[in-house]
Amino acid sequence: MKSKFTWIMTLCLAFFIQFSFAQEKTVSGTVTSKADQMTMPGVNVVVQGTKRGVQTDFNGGYAIKASVGERLVFSIVGSKTVTVVVGGQTRVNVQLEDDNMVLENVIVEGYNVTKTKAKSNVASVTVSAQTIEGRPNASFIQTLQAQVAGLNITSGTGQPGGNSQVIIRGTGSINGKVEPLFVIDGIPLNNDNFRSINPDDIESVSVLKDAGATSIYGNRGANGVIIVKTKKGNFDSPLSVKYTSTTGFSTLQKTDYNLMNAQELLTTERAFGRGRGFTRGPGGGPMTDAQIAAAPNTNWNKYFFRTGVTQNHVVSISGGGKNATSFTSLGYFDQQGILKGSDLKRFSFRNNLTGKSNNDKFAYATTTSLNFSRRNEANAIGTGGVNQNYVLGANNSAPYISPNEYSTSQQLLADYNAQGGTLLLTPLFLIDKLKTFQNRLDELKGLVNLDGSYKITRDLTLGTALGLDYTQGNSYTWQSPTAFNTLLFSAAATAPDTENQFFERDLALSSTTRLNFNRSFNEKHTINAGAYLEYIKSNRNAFTFTQRGLNPKTTSPGAGTGYILDGPADDRNVPTVSASRAVTGLLSYFGNVDYDYDSKYGFGASIRRDASSRFAEDYRWGTFYSLSGRWNIDKEAFMQGSVFNGLKLRGSYGTSGNQDISNGVYLALNNTRELYTTGTGYNGTQSFILSQLAVPDLQWETTAQANVGVDFEIFKSRLRGSFDVYRKKTTDLFLSVPLSGVNATTGISKNFGALKNEGVEATLNYDLFKADKAGDFNMTLNFNGSYNKNTILDVAGTTGVIDNTTTVIQEGRTIDEFFLTRYAGVNPANGNLLFLTASGQVTENPNITGDRVLTGKSRIPLYQGGFGFNTKYKGFYFDTNFSFAAEVYRIDFDLQGLQNPTNNIGVFNVSADLLNAWTPTNRVTDIPSLKATNYAAQNNSDRYLVDASYVRLRFASFGYDVPKKQIEKTPFKSVRIFVQGENLVTFTKWRGWDAESPRTADQYQYPTPKLFSVGLQLEF
Repeated sequence: MKSKFTWIMTLCLAFFIQFSFAQEKTVSGTVTSKADQMTMPGVNVVVQGTKRGVQTDFNGGYAIKASVGERLVFSIVGSKTVTVVVGGQTRVNVQLEDDNMVLENVIVEGYNVTKTKAKSNVASVTVSAQTIEGRPNASFIQTLQAQVAGLNITSGTGQPGGNSQVIIRGTGSINGKVEPLFVIDGIPLNNDNFRSINPDDIESVSVLKDAGATSIYGNRGANGVIIVKTKKGNFDSPLSVKYTSTTGFSTLQKTDYNLMNAQELLTTERAFGRGRGFTRGPGGGPMTDAQIAAAPNTNWNKYFFRTGVTQNHVVSISGGGKNATSFTSLGYFDQQGILKGSDLKRFSFRNNLTGKSNNDKFAYATTTSLNFSRRNEANAIGTGGVNQNYVLGANNSAPYISPNEYSTSQQLLADYNAQGGTLLLTPLFLIDKLKTFQNRLDELKGLVNLDGSYKITRDLTLGTALGLDYTQGNSYTWQSPTAFNTLLFSAAATAPDTENQFFERDLALSSTTRLNFNRSFNEKHTINAGAYLEYIKSNRNAFTFTQRGLNPKTTSPGAGTGYILDGPADDRNVPTVSASRAVTGLLSYFGNVDYDYDSKYGFGASIRRDASSRFAEDYRWGTFYSLSGRWNIDKEAFMQGSVFNGLKLRGSYGTSGNQDISNGVYLALNNTRELYTTGTGYNGTQSFILSQLAVPDLQWETTAQANVGVDFEIFKSRLRGSFDVYRKKTTDLFLSVPLSGVNATTGISKNFGALKNEGVEATLNYDLFKADKAGDFNMTLNFNGSYNKNTILDVAGTTGVIDNTTTVIQEGRTIDEFFLTRYAGVNPANGNLLFLTASGQVTENPNITGDRVLTGKSRIPLYQGGFGFNTKYKGFYFDTNFSFAAEVYRIDFDLQGLQNPTNNIGVFNVSADLLNAWTPTNRVTDIPSLKATNYAAQNNSDRYLVDASYVRLRFASFGYDVPKKQIEKTPFKSVRIFVQGENLVTFTKWRGWDAESPRTADQYQYPTPKLFSVGLQLEF
C-alpha cells in the first residue's frame, strides 16, 4: 500500500512540475541603465524563439507573458543585450550596460539590410550621430575627417559652405570623378555639396569601401559609397523635444612666413633702390631713419580677416505610437567667414515618418527635407588678381600703407595714375572692392523619399521607393558703376560695371523596386536575397544674363534697375545671355544573396546590369559583380577559452564602374556624339561649325578590387579592431589620345590607360580604463590609419607620359608626381641660385624643361589617418580627435612670392627671411642675393616644393551631462553643456596658413580657420 501511495505521489509531483513549467504567466519589471541607474524607455523585450515581444514604456517598465524556463531577451541599440531565464518569480528587473562596440557592430551595406558586424563580409565603417551633431560645421563631411581608415577628406578652403574633397582608398581616375557616390535616405545625390544639409539631422554615416559592398552600385560605385541615414522616431515612445544651441568663434590660423614690419621693409627698399623707402625721402631721395621709424604699421591680416561668429540652433520633436513614428526638426545656421564679406546662412526643415499595419505586414517610411542657404562668397580666391583677391591683399600688402589713405574710388584712381600705376596700392584696391562689389549665391535643396513594403509571406517582402533630389541655385554678382575697377577700365570695349544673374535647376528622380527573401532553416542556415529594378532620370536647366553698363543714380544690387541701353554707335552696353539643358538616365537591374551557416561561415554575391544614357547604344550596357565570404573563427570549438572574444576572417572581390568620366562633370555628354554649333564662318557669315568629333565607343571606367580583412576582439573585448589589405585596378581610363592635326584637332578622348591603388588599413580601439560601476572613470584610446600607393600602369601616347609642366602622369609612377628642376642652394661666390641639371651637374642656368627630373613626391598622401581618446567620469566627458597625413608634398607659391625680391620689393611686403640674404660679408646662407640675376630659373624648380605632412588636433570636446537625479523635478529629461574646438594645433613643416589641401600648389587661398564653440543641449 505504501509503495502504491508513493508511486501516486511521485506521478502527481511530476505532473505538478510539468504543469508549472508549461503554465504561462505575466512577467513584469523595470529596465534601468547600469551607468546612471536611470530607467530606459524603448527597450525591446522578446521571448527568445517566439514572436512575442514588447517595448519598455516611458518609465522603463514592461509586462510580457512567458513560461517558466523560457528566455527573455532585453536589447536596445547602444547597450549590450541581456538574456534572463524565467523562473518562479513574476518580476524581473534588468540593468543594461553601455555597449562600447555599438558603432563597430552596426554595418550598413547599401541595398542590404543592416546587420551585425559579426555577420558582415565587407569592409564598411559606420559613424554615429554622437560624433557629428553639435559641431559648428556647415557640412557634415568635415566632421568625418580622421574617423575612418582609408577615408581622406581635405577642404583646402575656409569659405563657409565650401566643398571638401573626399577620397576613399586612393585616387581612382585621372580625368574622371574621384569622389564616392553619396546616398541620403536611399536617394543617390548628383553632387557632394552638403552646405544645405543640417548635420544635426543625421543618425549615422556609413562608408562602404570594398567591392563586396560597392559593386551593387554598378557604374557609380568605383570610388566607394557613403550612405547617410537621418534620424527617425521610435515606436511606443513618448513625445520628446530636443534643443541644441551652439555659438562658435572662428579665427585665422597663423603662418610662419615671418613678414617684415614697416621699418624692416622700408629699410630693405632703401637698400634695394626701389619703393617708398627709396623715393619718399627728402628731395625725392631715400627716406631717413627718422622717417622710417615714424612709418605706420598696418596688419593687413587683421584688416581683411576677422573673428567670425557662428550660431547654430536646432529644435527636434520625435515620438511614436503603436503603428507610427515621427521625427521633425527645424534648424537655423549662421556662419560668418573669417574673410570679410563672406558668410553662410541656412534654414532647414526635416520630417521623417514611419509606420506599419497592426499585423506588421505593411510598412512605410517617408523622409522629407527642405533647406535654403544663402552665402556671400569671396571670389577670385586662388588667383593673382591684385585688385580682386582679398587673401593676396592680406598676405602681401605693404604694412606702411594705411587704410586711411583710402577715401573714395575716384581719389584712388587719381592716386594710382599719379604714382604711375603702382601695385603698391593693392590693399586700397581691395578696400574699394569690399565697398562696391557683391557676390551672392542662393540654394534651395529638397530631398524627398517615399518607401513602402508588404510582406507577401513570412519570408518574402515586396517594396518600392521613390526618391526626389531637387536643387535650385541662383547666383548674383554686381560691380558698382563708381567702383575703382569700373573707373580703371572705363575705356574698355565693353562696360566693366556689370550685373550678372545665373539660375540653375537640377532635378533627379529615382525609383527602386525590390523583392526580398529572408529565411532561416533548422536554426543554422539563413538566406537573405534580393532582386531589384532601378531607374534614375536627371534633368538640368540653366540660364544666365549679364548686363553691361549701370546708371550710378538708379542701380540697386539685385533689383534690375539702372540698366543702360546700348547706343546706336557701339555695342558697349549689349547684355549677354545664354542657356543650357542636359538630360541623363540610368536603368539597372540587379540582385544579391547572402548565406550564413550557424553564425560561423558566410557567403555573399551580387550582380548588376547598368544601361547609361551617357554612352552610345552599342556601349550602353555593363555588368558588374562581387563575391564575398567570411569565417568567424571565434565560433570554432578550438577557440573556446582563448583570449579572443571575436575573430573573423573575410574577403571579397568584384568590379564596379565610374560613369562620371568627363572631368567629373555632372551630366557631361562624354564626347559620344558628333556635335555642331553656330558660329562665324567665311566672310563673317553665320555658319554651322563642327564643335566635337564623335567617339561613339566611349564607355565607363572599370575598377576591379580585391580585399582581405580581419576583425578581432581580445581581452574581454577591451582591445578590438580590424586590418584590411586591398588592391584596386582601374582600366579604360578616360584620356586624351593623340590624333593627326588633319582632323582640325590634335587629340580625342578615348578609354585608354590603367592605374592601381594598393593599400593597408588599420583600426584599433582599446579600453585603457573600463568602469565597473556607474560614474567610474572610463577611457578609450582609438587609432585608424592607412597606407595607399598609387601607380600609373598605362597612359596614351608613345612616351607613356602626360606632361603638366610641374607634374607628370607617367607609367610606373604615382599620379601627379612632381617633375621639376632640382634646386641646389646659393652660390657663395656671387649669391646667385644654384640648380642641378638632369645629369646632376651644378649650374646657374638650367634648362627649365630639359633639366626637370621626377622627384618621387606627389600631392597624394602616402599615409593618413587619425587618433585620439574618449573619456567619461561622473557625467563629465572629454574627447579628442587628431588627424595626420604623411609623405604629401605641395608647392608653396605664397612663400615663393614673399621671398622673391625681384618681383616684390617696392611693390608688396616680403619675408624677413630676406634680411639673411647673401652679401659679400654673409656668403653662407640659404637666401640668394637680393640682386641675384637668375631668379627666373627657380620657376618649375623644387625650391618651394614643401613637405606638407602634418599632425593636427582636429577636434576636442569637453562637456558635462547633468545627473538625471538633479533634474528629475524639472521638465528636462537631459541637460548637456559643452565647449569644443576645431583645428586647434597643427604640427607641420608647411609655413602657410593650412597644410591641408587637395591642390598641387597653394596661392592666396581662403585659409581654414581655427574654431572655438560653446553649446547647450536640452531634452524634455
